[in-house]
Formats: sequence, C-alpha cells, structure tokens
Amino acid sequence: MKFSSSCLRAAAVALVILAPERAAAQLAPGVRQFVVHDEPVIALVDARVVDGTGAMPRDHQTIVIRGGKIAAFGGAKEVEIPPDAARIDLRGKTVIPGLFDLHAHQYFYSASGLTEMSVSAPRLYLGGGITTARTAGGQMPYADLSMKTEIDKGRVAGPRMYITGPYLDGPGSGNGSVGLNRRLETEGEARRVVAYWASEGATWLKFQGSVSRAVLGAAIDEAHKHGMKVTGHLCSVSFREAAALGIDNLEHGFITNSDYLPNRQPDVCSRENMRYQAQVDVEGPAVDSTIRELLAKKVALTSTLSVYEMFVAERAALPPDVLEAMAPKAREAAELELADLKAGRSFAVPLVLFQKMMRFERRWVAAGGLLAAGVDPWGNGSLPGYGDHRNFEVLVEAGFTPVEAIQIMTQNGAKVMGLNDRLGSVTVGKLADLVVLDGDPVARPADIRAVSLVFKDGIGYDAVKLRASVRGMVGIQ
Repeated sequence: MKFSSSCLRAAAVALVILAPERAAAQLAPGVRQFVVHDEPVIALVDARVVDGTGAMPRDHQTIVIRGGKIAAFGGAKEVEIPPDAARIDLRGKTVIPGLFDLHAHQYFYSASGLTEMSVSAPRLYLGGGITTARTAGGQMPYADLSMKTEIDKGRVAGPRMYITGPYLDGPGSGNGSVGLNRRLETEGEARRVVAYWASEGATWLKFQGSVSRAVLGAAIDEAHKHGMKVTGHLCSVSFREAAALGIDNLEHGFITNSDYLPNRQPDVCSRENMRYQAQVDVEGPAVDSTIRELLAKKVALTSTLSVYEMFVAERAALPPDVLEAMAPKAREAAELELADLKAGRSFAVPLVLFQKMMRFERRWVAAGGLLAAGVDPWGNGSLPGYGDHRNFEVLVEAGFTPVEAIQIMTQNGAKVMGLNDRLGSVTVGKLADLVVLDGDPVARPADIRAVSLVFKDGIGYDAVKLRASVRGMVGIQ
C-alpha cells in the first residue's frame, strides 16, 4: 500500500501531538533545571480559570493533570482530587491555557543587522507562557528546524514549535530583507521549492511583498498538496487577491493590505501603500468588501500590534524588564533607535494608522473573522514573551475584553494551526498546556506579565527562572 507525502506528514504530526513529548525524567539536565513539577498526578487547587473559549472567568476551580493531559476540571465540589495527587494551591492566582505565538523568530532585526537568539528566544517564549510557537519565515530555516528537534528531544527548554521555511518572495524589491529571501520567478520554480521544504520538515511557508499572483498561486496549490499551509506579509498581492488564490493566513493585518491603493499596478508593491493606508476609512465599504471576501475564503489573520507600536513615536517605549533581558550593546542600540524615532530620524508608523490597525482587528473579529497573535521580534525592543504580553495589553486597548484577548492568543491560535482538538483551551482530554499568573489579567491586564509557572505537556516549569537565566543575553545568543 502506498501513502502520499501529505498523509504521512499528517500521521507524523498526530503522533507528536497525541502523546506528551517527553517524560520529565528523560529531559536533559539543562532542561530539568527549570522543572519544578513532574509528579504523575497534579492537582491545581482553588484557581481562577480563564479557559480560552471566551467563557467568563470561574473562581475556586480545580484542574487535575494526569499523563500530560487535563484529566478533570471544575469547581471544588465537582472534582474529586486523587489521593496521590501533588496539590498546588493557587488561591489568588489565575490559570489560562498555554499561549500561541504565530509570528515567532529565533532572531531579531536591528539597525546593526541580524542577531541570533538561539539560547534566549526559546527560554523567553516558554518563560512568557508561550507553549506553542510557529515561526513566520526564517532567515536561517535549518537553525529553526534544528531547534525544533532539540526541543522535541528534551535537550532544550522551549515551546512546541512549528516551522515555516525560508522567506519566499518575487524578483522585485518587496518589503523584506533582500539578501536572504528565496526569490521565485516562475510557477515551476515555486512548486519545486515548496516540495523541497515539505520534504525538509517545514509545515508552513511565508511569502513577502514582491511575489507575483501566478507564483503565489502555484506555491499555495503545491503547498496544499503536501499538507502545508501558507501565510504572507504581502504588498504586491492584495489581501483579496491572496484570498482568491487560497492563502491560509495573512500577517500584520490592515497595514500590509494593498487593496485600496488608487491605480495600483498588478504584482507591484508600491512605496506609497503604507502612506495611503493612513487615509483609508476603516469603517468604509471598501474595507467591508475585503472583510467579506476574506471571511468567504476562511482566511485567518495574525495580529502583531506590539511590534508596530515600537515604530509609533507617540507610543514606543522600552520597559525595564525588556532592557534587563538585552545585552549591553543591544540595549544601547535599542535606546538609540528609540531616540531616532522620537526625533523623527527613522522609519515611523503614523499614530493614526496604528489606531486604524486596532479598529480593523476589532471589526474583523466582530464580523466573525479568526484572529490570532504573534510577537515578531525586532531589535528595537520587541522580544519573545515580553512582546506577546504587550500584544495582550494592546488588544484590550483596541476594544477586546481581556477574556476575548486571551481567546485570541490561545484557542484562536490553536484553530489556525489545526490543533484545537488537542490544545488551546482548558478542556478535559486536551494536553495540559497551562499558564499560572500571579494576579488577575481580567481585572488588571498588566497581570498577564506575572507568569510564574508554565505547564507544557503536564510538566511544570519555573517561568521566573527561565526568564532570569537569559537576562542580559538577548543580542548575544
């Protein structure tokens, strides 16, 4: 009997997800140093729970973890705690599902170039409560694949990873990093490259801003044949055009769409696009039309508000915890970039455009659209974990309730990834990916930053220790 590559890929993914990745006893010493709970049965007692489904918070809840999964969940009178369970009293604390980051990188850009975060990124993601991450294009995709392998084998502490291949683009200047994008000029070339990265283990692909419709369409078709999905930070192809071609996901939202540019040339990314976006009526009929067409094609959007905020002169800031995470030279570079932004000497996103990005995302969800989130690390201070927390705060500012923002960053991420039956909510039978917060993010959104304990596959990690272990390392490794 013969099986297609897509069937074999789906079976392999199912095997990885259905069983806990690795028993705590099999973790390498460098990972075990962060483990604080690996008992066979664990009971989280008297917790406030925001379950990720959009349901209102519930107080005095008990969650029983057994075999890496959620075995029971409910009120104190509903759940019987097994006599052999290790009890963890969470009075005054909040439990949410493990966060999803759908725009992750192991490196970030700065004015001085590209900086690796091969040690700091996975620890900051996991220490920030991110238990599942999808890379969104890779300058060094083999490093991403290797990191996934090291995490899966228990040799590195980090989130469950899904790998997007190298940045793919067209022959023009686009909106990405010219030197390291894989440029595709023909449909045949696109199909060959897609098939290659499917064979190498990538499960997603990402296109940049100078690709043609013909190449993008061929790539999407080939990717789907191999069980892969496609996302994009587009410009030469508009959102409506990409939706018609069958794209699965679009990054960054309103700011990158080129549907509205007057006299737009097909397959060309205009330098005027972002400037013109600031003039578009987000509540107008043209935007309504885009939303309807994306909904009809079941396209998901990824919110990355926290990274764009770092380019808004009126809003950009470097919090103390972010500065502490950075190496001295990286910190100095970030502070210089911030000063240049405030002085009008560098690339900036107009405040009015950023506010339209927030309104668009609110309208998108209100219309029934699927919105997830990711950090998109950048050398100006948008760091793994910390930037994810800021995403939550900005989503709340945009008009989402804290419960809705948690749903966007948990269950919605799982839905985009096709993992909602196994991850994304506090539900009996799902994997025990849980985050313990020392506070209440519903009453005080800033409490999303107070991550103290993270469970991944039922193994509890000291989140504070994870973050502290890489203090001063971002910008070095």
